[in-house]
Amino acid sequence: MKHIAVAIDGPSGAGKSTIARAVAQSLGLIYVDTGAMYRTIGLHVSRAGIQPGEPDKVSELIQSADAPAVSLTYVEGEQHVLLNGEDVSGLIRTPEMSRYASFVSAVPEVRAFLLNTQRDLAKTTSVIMDGRDIGTVILPDADVKIYLTAAPEARARRRCDELLEKGQDVTYEQILADQLRRDEADMTRAEAPLRQAEDAVLVDTSELTLEQSIEAVGAIVRRVME
Repeated sequence: MKHIAVAIDGPSGAGKSTIARAVAQSLGLIYVDTGAMYRTIGLHVSRAGIQPGEPDKVSELIQSADAPAVSLTYVEGEQHVLLNGEDVSGLIRTPEMSRYASFVSAVPEVRAFLLNTQRDLAKTTSVIMDGRDIGTVILPDADVKIYLTAAPEARARRRCDELLEKGQDVTYEQILADQLRRDEADMTRAEAPLRQAEDAVLVDTSELTLEQSIEAVGAIVRRVME
């Protein structure tokens, strides 16, 4: 199989991680969830007692001796994120870490800190990488670029159902409000704002089932691989 890099961008809750993971597994590619990396930085920042709205303190932390060691490992094809050797994959999927991820991702030093790690992964193996600026900044020369989106209401309903299934005490209204705040922050930040790359294929999953969404994205990638 020839080397291939697939970039999937889009707003929070669009299903990027679930869809990218499924497509990667079906096509024998490595899935890289960059959002998990930012959530992990957010967890580190939170543990350091830094609050959203204190970017200078984040910059100092990232450049200090206490800078976090973020790495990825794969167990039976499933990505796990390590923070200073601790597997934090189960700790970063909360609304609070979503807010921290949005906050730290706007800090230039954080983006620079993770940039080379993300690019090196794409150089050494065939990947599907998802995030907010993969096709525009991280992998501008990706073989396939997809902008995956859905209406805010559809995204909020899916995220709410997902968190309720995990036993978290959330409401649809709360998730929708967080979703809209996250969209605004991601699209208006000065550093690498969320936007569709000019050469990206738009896939709107508002009216699609998960299976249909996976098939739509998989078909785009397969056409390039053939």
